[in-house]
Amino acid sequence: MADWRPALISAVVYRDPKAALTFLEAAFGFELFMLIEDGQGNVAHSEMRYGDAAIMIGSEWSDDHKSPASIGGKVTQSVHIKADTDIHAHCARARAAGMEILAEPEMQFYGDATYRCRDPEGHIWTVSQAVRAVSREEAEAASGLKITGWL
Repeated sequence: MADWRPALISAVVYRDPKAALTFLEAAFGFELFMLIEDGQGNVAHSEMRYGDAAIMIGSEWSDDHKSPASIGGKVTQSVHIKADTDIHAHCARARAAGMEILAEPEMQFYGDATYRCRDPEGHIWTVSQAVRAVSREEAEAASGLKITGWL
């Protein structure tokens, strides 16, 4: 089988990864691609697709790999989703599934509309939709920042 997966895939840890698989499908439209269960029916490995991207959803497996729900809600990273659908509809779907919306969709200086949310176990997700092309000069003028490496 040819390996279709991208070169970089986030692995997100949950207390209840089976519930997370169902939740992420409802909230974001992720599609389960692979599920490997151990002899007790626990998730040993799972992968979900979103467009041409993938994410792994797994269990807590050591003191260093915990869900935010197990460590007082602390997070050290967030996961970013590039939506190809209406950002307001995407946000509404996430909210209806139970995501806590931390920031409503808002236009950003770089041309994307973005919202931020937290899932039931405390992971923070950002979602954006490209709305308009913005030059580096326009982005610098709008933000007041010095930008290098603009595509």
